[in-house]
Amino acid sequence: MTSSYARAAARAPRPTVRLLRHLLPYWRRLLPAALAAAGSELAAAALMATAAWLITRAAEQPDLAAVSVAIVAVRALALGRGALRYIDRLVGHDGVLRAVAGFRARVYESLVPLAPAGTPAFRGGDLLTRLVDDVDAAQDLLLRVMIPATAACVVAVAATGTAAALLPGAGLLLGVLLAVAGILVPALVLALSRRAGRAEKAARAELAAVTVDLTQGAADLAVYGARGRVHDRSRRVTATIAAQERHKALTTSLAQAVVLGLQAVATVGVTWLALRAHAAGDLPAVQLTVLAVLALVSFEALAPLPAAARRLAEVRASARRLADLFDTPAPVTDPVEPAPLPAHGPLDVTLTDLRVRHLPGGPAALDGVSLRLPAGHRVALLGASGSGKSTLIAALMRFVPYESGSIRVGGQELSACAGADARRAITGMTQDAHVFHASIRANLVLAAPDATDAELRDAARRARILDWIESLPDGWETVLGGDGATMSGGQRQRLLLARALLADPPVLVLDEPTEGLDPDTAAAVLADILDATRGRTTLLVTHERSGLAAADAIVTLDRGRIRPAGRDDLDDLGELGELGELGGLGAPDRAVPGPAALAR
Repeated sequence: MTSSYARAAARAPRPTVRLLRHLLPYWRRLLPAALAAAGSELAAAALMATAAWLITRAAEQPDLAAVSVAIVAVRALALGRGALRYIDRLVGHDGVLRAVAGFRARVYESLVPLAPAGTPAFRGGDLLTRLVDDVDAAQDLLLRVMIPATAACVVAVAATGTAAALLPGAGLLLGVLLAVAGILVPALVLALSRRAGRAEKAARAELAAVTVDLTQGAADLAVYGARGRVHDRSRRVTATIAAQERHKALTTSLAQAVVLGLQAVATVGVTWLALRAHAAGDLPAVQLTVLAVLALVSFEALAPLPAAARRLAEVRASARRLADLFDTPAPVTDPVEPAPLPAHGPLDVTLTDLRVRHLPGGPAALDGVSLRLPAGHRVALLGASGSGKSTLIAALMRFVPYESGSIRVGGQELSACAGADARRAITGMTQDAHVFHASIRANLVLAAPDATDAELRDAARRARILDWIESLPDGWETVLGGDGATMSGGQRQRLLLARALLADPPVLVLDEPTEGLDPDTAAAVLADILDATRGRTTLLVTHERSGLAAADAIVTLDRGRIRPAGRDDLDDLGELGELGELGGLGAPDRAVPGPAALAR
């Protein structure tokens, strides 16, 4: 797989070209902006040249009719320049922001197949940098590189053509110097900035990662006395970025100085050639002035190009990092023609000899797991940390592939279905479920954007959190802290349960819903969960044994295998009497019916 991935990456277009391809669908909005920018710069140059002609011609004291057209042209160009500049800013930013918004959505879509098994390839801070700074580079590619380069090219061609029409020698000289200033100098800046751009992007990603470590792990760093070392590391990275910023500023400043020098050479050279032609009687005085001013102002449109070249180097580094993100192979690939899954439940789920490995040739995280979840039953899967519980859920939700065996949902083989369809049918509350820094309502409607107030209240009531929500001063609009920092552990888990219930999937999966809770609270939450999921196909994954009295069956996972049930599995569940098989849930020696099942 690695070699095929490398070959595919080698055949892929250059990262910057790929970035442009993502933006091309928005060309209808971007083209008017580029034309307006070019028109604005062209109007500025034409305004100065026309004004120079008008002043020189007026000095000859001609009739007013002889200069009336030039007077009108000066006024029109002055007004047009401002109008075109406004259109450039308005249309340009609108088009670019729409293009970047679409591209950002495309980047997020590329992450969906990677999560959660594929995202650990990127550090949290580095991934954040790719999603924010590197995506914003698409905006700079358009606004700070493509549009200024287009305007400079139009002005350079028009100025060279006008000068050549008036005096061929002057046009040749001006064209050569404009080419040096507009092509050679930016190319040199790009070459000098290329390595620095890659190094700066890596340093900024490192700084973001360090910042995340400092903010999220501040307490642990303080406890173990490691905060000073992380601060030193942060200062070193910051010093590296500062040195790279100074290098960029120096490179850009020197390049702009070279452009100013070329502007002076062009102005002096064109003026000298024009004076010679005028002395020989081959060039009128008014055209001499126009050539001198044209040589001076034509370089104004080229002034942003050194900075644009430097920014292009940074954009290329960002495009390369985004290409790495796009090219990262998904842990699970969808079939070319995915089979449909039933959209409504409850559904039955059957696992047969399921084997999953996280690494090729590595130990099996699940080794021959066979299990059946009958439709409408609640099954509790017990197991210590590292027993394979989370891997089993990841396989059910199509986050990891399975090496062999079978998962059938509603009679359909899961590997033949699309991942998105699998997650619509089998979803719920994962172990790392997140509470967003938003209102209670916003946190819940994430699972069902079209949910009504009645549906929200019903889900909260079933999760036993409605009374708490309605007791708050702001009620449903209460803003929760990051990851539920303003809530107790039990309230946080019940809120996540309400969100899972609101999603109403055919198969509900709850992964460690009592993680981090004290034993009494954990038992109460588990009892509430089992009561709220009555009549729903539910897989409850936990390491807790207390509070499971209402479960229809209890299964134990140990080191990737379903082990035979024993009396130890019934601790804290009360006297159950004789054990037996529940409705084809599994082999008689593998499933322990819960009290709810034995009572039937």
